Amino acid sequence: MKAIILSLFVVLAGAWTPGAALSAVNAPGFELVYTQPVETALEQPDLRQAPEVWKEMFAAAKKRIDICQFYITPKAGEPLDPVLAELENAGKRGVKIRFLAENKMAKASAEGFARLKAIPNLELRVIDFGVIKKDGIVHAKYIVVDGREAYVGSQNFDWRSLKHIHELGLKVNKGRLVKDMAAVFEIDWRNQALVAAGKAVKPVNRHKPAAQHKKRVYMVASPWAFNPSGVGDSESELARLIDSARDKLLIEVLDYAPLTRQKRFYPPIDNALRAAAARGVAVKLLVSNWNAEHPEVDHLKSLGLIPGIEIKMVTLPLSKEGYTPFSRVIHAKYMVLDGQVLWLGTSNWSGGYMDNSRNLEAVVKDDILASKVSAIHRQLWDSAYAERLDAAKEYPKPQR
Repeated sequence: MKAIILSLFVVLAGAWTPGAALSAVNAPGFELVYTQPVETALEQPDLRQAPEVWKEMFAAAKKRIDICQFYITPKAGEPLDPVLAELENAGKRGVKIRFLAENKMAKASAEGFARLKAIPNLELRVIDFGVIKKDGIVHAKYIVVDGREAYVGSQNFDWRSLKHIHELGLKVNKGRLVKDMAAVFEIDWRNQALVAAGKAVKPVNRHKPAAQHKKRVYMVASPWAFNPSGVGDSESELARLIDSARDKLLIEVLDYAPLTRQKRFYPPIDNALRAAAARGVAVKLLVSNWNAEHPEVDHLKSLGLIPGIEIKMVTLPLSKEGYTPFSRVIHAKYMVLDGQVLWLGTSNWSGGYMDNSRNLEAVVKDDILASKVSAIHRQLWDSAYAERLDAAKEYPKPQR
């Protein structure tokens, strides 16, 4: 009903344009931002792509652009190029730009760092987050412009992410979410300076902060010890949301396994999904074919044997360009709960991400956004790229 009313309003106002069409699938204050891997039948024509949205945000910046990214990998002539050109334009007109990236990906980012350092008014900081939290990384991907609008999602600052990978993000101009993202950035920006100077970094919180889950819109982050006031813990809130499900859960993630990177058991999310299925909740989980490795795939098969849990593994075909490392994969990270609540963020659902690493998630209780993301999930679920996980099948090791 909300979507119909919004569409009628635009038509009656005489302002029906391609941009205005977005109002039918985006709730006020939010815009879903999509990336369709080229040469796939995964079109979402009513959603804008990340390069267009990022360029628009940078072009509108007046004072400050803050960017946090796992890494940066440009390539001449590819979709990240015009984004960086618009970022450079912002710097030339006096906008102050701060860019925070992860030290563990510095080698892969060498060319990108050189591009950033050439932009006027841009300060680049590279943080070794593992010094702050053992085994941790800065894995978050978000942008804050003028403290007025922000973006969070699965897209990396990588030309492959903007062309060859299935991604989903959220542009927001809701004051609290923008404020919370800005506050997270300030903490990590300050902590980078402390780490670089060899000084101790003190936790912000001594006790795990609860999420503001009674609000319609709120943000959670990890690791919780370094969250600003009002930003709850991603891991415990995801488990709480799954525990609250009554009907169905639609999920898409790159990686899923109840294991850490060191192959230690990591049960919180897995336990919550199994408990949800036991009480009758239907779970549909989409994972990438990067999960087809032992022992991760063995745990995934075990989860798929639970009545009520369906799992499909997605394999995207190579493009006409041929093999490109770390591409042709699904990478979006979201959950739709009971067709009413959207969880969208930057974290994979395995150990090391929601406990030790910097990640952000937005939670929005809105049936318009939830309905559209459900449709994205359904399109991929029903596509020729998704194969039902077979517990008896031996899957080939994925080519990353």
